[in-house]
Amino acid sequence: MAFCALAAQATANITGYWTTIDDETKEAKSVVQVYEYQGKYYGQVVQLLQNPGAKAKIKGSPSIKGLTIIWDLEKDGDTYSGGEILDPQKGKVYGCEMWREGDKLIVRGKIAFLGRNQTWLPNKTFKGTDTAPTPKKPAL
Repeated sequence: MAFCALAAQATANITGYWTTIDDETKEAKSVVQVYEYQGKYYGQVVQLLQNPGAKAKIKGSPSIKGLTIIWDLEKDGDTYSGGEILDPQKGKVYGCEMWREGDKLIVRGKIAFLGRNQTWLPNKTFKGTDTAPTPKKPAL
């Protein structure tokens, strides 16, 4: 039985809608759509659950909603790595790695060997489309 669970985790996909959790308040913060485009994986903020009009601290101060915050991840065994993630509230870009642990998505932002993990939860209530957007890396 444990082998079946391990095999399911190894082939678990990261695509879908995920609820991000605020590190400080521990409350649901946003919904991010993670999707595949031309063999790489991207993430776009599709809904803000706190402060819906928030702007990113990057060039042009675009709305966080609709912003691509993850780009160029590639599947590497059980993980997805090699891409980058933007913290839109700080305007900083980090190396990114993701993997599934059961139903949860572990998202690691890192600089060199230092990093921090966030746990994203599956979002089953957001009514998005099955069509993935064309990724657009933000102007930094």
